[in-house]
Amino acid sequence: MLTKFETKSARVKGLSFHPKRPWILTSLHNGVIQLWDYRMCTLIDKFDEHDGPVRGIDFHKQQPLFVSGGDDYKIKVWNYKLRRCLFTLLGHLDYIRTTFFHHEYPWILSASDDQTIRVWNWQSRTCVCVLTGHNHYVMCAQFHPSEDLVVSASLDQTVRVWDISGLRKKNLSPGAVESDVRGITGVDLFGTTDAVVKHVLEGHDRGVNWAAFHPTMPLIVSGADDRQVKIWRMNESKAWEVDTCRGHYNNVSCAVFHPRQELILSNSEDKSIRVWDMSKRTGVQTFRRDHDRFWVLAAHPNLNLFAAGHDGGMIVFKLERERPAYAVHGNMLYYVKDRFLRQLDFNSSKDVAVMQLRSGSKFPVFNMSYNPAENAVLLCTRASNLENSTYDLYTIPKDADSQNPDAPEGKRSSGLTAVWVARNRFAVLDRMHSILIKNLKNEITKKVQVPNCDEIFYAGTGNLLLRDADSITLFDVQQKRTLASVKISKVKYVIWSADMSHVALLAKHAIMICNRKLESLCNIHENIRVKSGAWDESGVFIYTTSNHIKYAVTTGLLWKQPRLWMTRIAGKNWEKWHYCREITRLWRCATSAPRTLIGSPSSILSLATWRSFGR
Repeated sequence: MLTKFETKSARVKGLSFHPKRPWILTSLHNGVIQLWDYRMCTLIDKFDEHDGPVRGIDFHKQQPLFVSGGDDYKIKVWNYKLRRCLFTLLGHLDYIRTTFFHHEYPWILSASDDQTIRVWNWQSRTCVCVLTGHNHYVMCAQFHPSEDLVVSASLDQTVRVWDISGLRKKNLSPGAVESDVRGITGVDLFGTTDAVVKHVLEGHDRGVNWAAFHPTMPLIVSGADDRQVKIWRMNESKAWEVDTCRGHYNNVSCAVFHPRQELILSNSEDKSIRVWDMSKRTGVQTFRRDHDRFWVLAAHPNLNLFAAGHDGGMIVFKLERERPAYAVHGNMLYYVKDRFLRQLDFNSSKDVAVMQLRSGSKFPVFNMSYNPAENAVLLCTRASNLENSTYDLYTIPKDADSQNPDAPEGKRSSGLTAVWVARNRFAVLDRMHSILIKNLKNEITKKVQVPNCDEIFYAGTGNLLLRDADSITLFDVQQKRTLASVKISKVKYVIWSADMSHVALLAKHAIMICNRKLESLCNIHENIRVKSGAWDESGVFIYTTSNHIKYAVTTGLLWKQPRLWMTRIAGKNWEKWHYCREITRLWRCATSAPRTLIGSPSSILSLATWRSFGR
């Protein structure tokens, strides 16, 4: 589990991702609604008009609207651009548990402790249908993502599937007008109903807190106070229980399908989030908090992002790292995708699979080290329990069939990280945090005692960079001695220039640029996450944050080759060239004494400024 963003607040009872913007709505037990930017980690706005807890919250898919429902029996529709409530829908007689927009029609679906489910037309601001049948609190009700169906969960221990095709035909067919003689119960003069119960799913032994449709398959997932997560299948005529996932040891608050994988996520008052394999019906991951019970889950409609609300706030997270393991040599990029090692030629843009990887690990490849002399790769897999991490040593086939690539036998051993240190030697950081030097047969040739470290990085032939909590150390493996050290906390990535003359050390919010001897040349601090970086052949370091592409220049290099650097960055446009010249002049003034740049604004220039310059 990779936590991308975390808030501290009153108990979170409702969550909703914006379909396009990096926003998430949280509805709180103290009556406040918060709008967060989870990428920038900032609170954008808050809305405080409900009296009492707000449990239901949902963004509209196209309009700048969201809907909320609370313990004050009110449904409120808000415009986040106007930053105010547009109107309030009244009709429920008890707490409102969930509120959802329909993906296509101008409808809102609400579930309430008054034992009813209501469908509202938010354009006409009227209730168009009341679904009755549950005989206890209705804890959740949701529209099907593509069909005229509604699923509901209740403390009467049932999950119900409702057919609302009649409602669509009467209210949304061409020329249809809402009739005044038909009551809001949805029954017209001839006795036919707009919404009928299609299936009643009985199987839980206690009240059901949540039910949700699968995005593409005829499946339903439910979570209940009997501590079980159940999977149901349905067709036109019937619905039945498929299986049960057992493992929670308190009430299951919420359960959702993964939008793109065969996984189910559930959370519970037992203070855990669990991930279940749908095909095996077994738990594959468990994440726990020490003191906070979980209440709600939300899945992003397009990205592999999830959010969970708990007693002390909420977290936005990914289940696994999506960044592929890769290595660059010359004009070739090697990377791992879908159990294949692939090769991308930068010149021709030809992308081919060169090798099929050995199966057996349920964790993705974390990083890669490529040896061009032997055409071999080291692929490291990082397990949730670090002591179970492994690496594989492969020799890449010379004549690979891209349509049906070979699956060569690899050599697998335990180890946190494996990195090449010579043509026929590589270093392994083992579970005891000591370094083993191995040959191409995966045999130990030497054991090296090193300063305390939790990660190793490539640093040229015979050398390694060792990371601990607050520094990076340059270590000579042959002589078994420390060459240099710099202070920087929690380095995530190490990026060398092509000629190995400079190195960029990337941490979460900082970049340090050093020379070959690990002498610090430049420190850059960012308020948001540093994501990646690469060296330009002119010696400019280009890097990305969560929302910008930026570049930095090293001391000394700029005034040695200013015209070459300007030309390559700016192209032939005179205004851009002039802009570069002015920046170079400012930068020289800022760094004339001493020649170490720390946080100077002229060293960190957003590429977005090109567009506006000279216009």
